[in-house]
Amino acid sequence: MPRTSLLPKALLLPFILITSLFALWGFANDITNPMVAAFKRVLELNNVQASLVQMAFYGGYFTMALPAALFIKKYSYKTGVLIGMGLYAFGALLFYPAAAWESYFFFLIALYVLTFGLAFLETTANPYVLSMGSEETATQRLNLAQAFNPMGALAGLFVAKEFILNALQSNNKDAAGNIIYETLDESAKAIVRTNDLMVIRNPYVMLGLVVIVLGLVIAFAKMPENKTNNGKLDFWPSMKRLSKQKQFVEGVLAQMFYVGAQIMVWTYIYQYAEAIGIDNASAVNYAYAALILFLVGRWICTFLFRYFPPAKLLFYFSVLAGAFTLGAMFIEGIYGLYSLVGISFAMSLMFPTIYGIALEGLGEDGKYGAAFLVMAIVGGAIMPTLQGVILDFGGPAYDDILIMGVTEVNFSFVLPLLCFVVVGVFGFRRK
Repeated sequence: MPRTSLLPKALLLPFILITSLFALWGFANDITNPMVAAFKRVLELNNVQASLVQMAFYGGYFTMALPAALFIKKYSYKTGVLIGMGLYAFGALLFYPAAAWESYFFFLIALYVLTFGLAFLETTANPYVLSMGSEETATQRLNLAQAFNPMGALAGLFVAKEFILNALQSNNKDAAGNIIYETLDESAKAIVRTNDLMVIRNPYVMLGLVVIVLGLVIAFAKMPENKTNNGKLDFWPSMKRLSKQKQFVEGVLAQMFYVGAQIMVWTYIYQYAEAIGIDNASAVNYAYAALILFLVGRWICTFLFRYFPPAKLLFYFSVLAGAFTLGAMFIEGIYGLYSLVGISFAMSLMFPTIYGIALEGLGEDGKYGAAFLVMAIVGGAIMPTLQGVILDFGGPAYDDILIMGVTEVNFSFVLPLLCFVVVGVFGFRRK
């Protein structure tokens, strides 16, 4: 029996163009993750205040995903992509006035608007890729497209390290290895702060200009619209049908917990490293390793889907993620950090696999279903803030107190552990 084609040849060019968007929002995600630590030092914030970077970033997904779905349901995928790229570029360019005003709130607004654009792009691109061929190969096809997401993330991390973290004067140390910024008077701090906020600003402004150029390319490209209901919204009947689909409802919940776990693991790797004496610029190397493992895992899982049902692989990888997380919690020092890095390999298949399973068989309702799965990204806004609360137990450092025999930064990874339990249960129930 011949194997079902992964992608019809006629859709190769649209697939390539849409897949490029996966790299684009991966870049935004991973240039932003290190900003939690950067803003914390430059603006002298506590861990909860610094975590508002992720609250703004992932809160934008929650706010705009459903409006985006309504928009593309009425109009077209291509129009949704162009609106998304316009909002993405506008949010990135807002970093210029935010740096000029030296306002943390303005930076948060810029990130919030930027992710309005990302919500449009993800709400459009994921179901579009699923629709490009047989439903039998839909999850495998989405995993292939999602494999390009960590490539963009690696590029974002490179820019964050080379052009932001390495250039921040607030990270400079004296001969004894102490941070100089903390010892400066207010006038000297003001000079450093102005410099560092401009350093943070510049890559985002450049990103905004790149997005504008790419948006123009897509605007002139011929793309299939894939509209099937003549622009009818059919909103409330679709909501009623979706609410009765257990697989979908449980998938949204699993996606929310998964994204929360991913963002916690990738955000607080810097704090974990700092607690064992590794500075932020050096910690980026471990974030690199995590993303490389994530990318390798995506490609391996794309192959494994030929032989294993998606839900079964999701369950196995959830168990593996839980084991690595326990290692990060209870193995102290560099080997605990290695275990934290290893979680990324186990997470690699989770987002697209949950997405594909949850939308399976939904037909036109899948367009709204996709919006709820993107809204579930709000887990990335809520969970890191809760982890920041744990990190503030006992004081501003990451090892002020011991909880269950480990420092608060180690113990804080109990939250990702609970998230992986939820994802594992979803996979087990569907396998």
